[in-house]
Amino acid sequence: MELRHLRYFVAVAEESHFGRAAARLHVTQSTLSTQVKALEREVGGPVFARTSRRVELTEAGELLLVEARRTLAQADRAMDVARQSVRGETGAVRIGFSGIAVLEGTLATDLHRFHLTHPRVELHVSEVPPAAQVQGLRDGTLDIGYSPDNGLGDVDDLVVRRGMRTTLSIAVRHDHPLATATSVGPADLEGQNLVVYAADENDESVLDHLGAEQRTRVHRVTGTLGALVLASAGVGVAVVPAATERIGLPDLVYRPLRDMAADVEVLTLSRPDELAGPVRAFVRSWHRGEGA
Repeated sequence: MELRHLRYFVAVAEESHFGRAAARLHVTQSTLSTQVKALEREVGGPVFARTSRRVELTEAGELLLVEARRTLAQADRAMDVARQSVRGETGAVRIGFSGIAVLEGTLATDLHRFHLTHPRVELHVSEVPPAAQVQGLRDGTLDIGYSPDNGLGDVDDLVVRRGMRTTLSIAVRHDHPLATATSVGPADLEGQNLVVYAADENDESVLDHLGAEQRTRVHRVTGTLGALVLASAGVGVAVVPAATERIGLPDLVYRPLRDMAADVEVLTLSRPDELAGPVRAFVRSWHRGEGA
């Protein structure tokens, strides 16, 4: 039994006439009769009682009509859902982000723009370290990544969208000696316990930018709040993007870093040749936003 058999059957049942049903379906009456007979063979008995004037349903036909309508409605629903997904109107987008993407504003701006045009798409967001974002995109557990440009490693197999750049600052406890400075240079960080954002324990990208070499200890963290908590507790001096200053924690102060060419750029990562409709729609929304 095929869906077209059910559609032909329902048309004849509703029209009570083969000629009118054939015209409604845009097929010949002989084709319609052949398909109904094929359906009756499948059922094992007649579904219509034919008279010279009209066509009436048999008891089996009455029962079949109820189920046929349900089946066709569900089939239409399934096709509609699939088409909406291909168009990016339904489904989900899984997004991994680093804290800087929130503080700098890129993530919220992109989510807002996309939600306005695709309100039925579910947006799943979670804070994920940069290296883990890259791995998630490769193994299919993430669809989009928002990450600082440090600590990512090789991303030649991904599509990279470059975003805003922000300078670096330090965050220290209010009673730390550097808290009284108006600004801090790389030399001022010599011998300090540093808290740096790193992709993993071997990530030296932030330290390389600082240029200072003698430190008592380096604490590497993979989250923005982790760096700020350690700084607020007096464990060390946190080197953070300047946009982090929007977060106020008790006993924590920020000071700008001077005499440095280093800054942080927010990158947006996606897969090439993406198949999922909602994800493709999300990526397209970037270009609409950039053209606004």
